[in-house]
Amino acid sequence: MSVRLEVDGQALECAEGSSVLAALLSAGIAVLRRSPGGEPRGPLCGMGTCFECRVTIDGQPHRRACLTPVSDGLRVTTGA
Repeated sequence: MSVRLEVDGQALECAEGSSVLAALLSAGIAVLRRSPGGEPRGPLCGMGTCFECRVTIDGQPHRRACLTPVSDGLRVTTGA
C-alpha cells in the first residue's frame, strides 16, 4: 500500500511503513537543509544520532526524518 505526502509543496507517493527520510531519498531528495554558512546538508547516519536529517513536519521544525514514519497527508518542508 502507498501513502501520499507533500514535500516542499509537491505531492510524493511512497510505500506505507517507510520513514520520511527513505521517502525523500527514494524521490531523489538528498539535501534536506542548509548550514548557517549556506552549505547543503543531508543525512549521515540514518538512525537518529547525527541530526543532519532535520526537516519541518506538519509545522513542527527540527524533526528527524529518519525516525519519523510516513503517514497519509503528512506535510514536509526541507530547508534546502
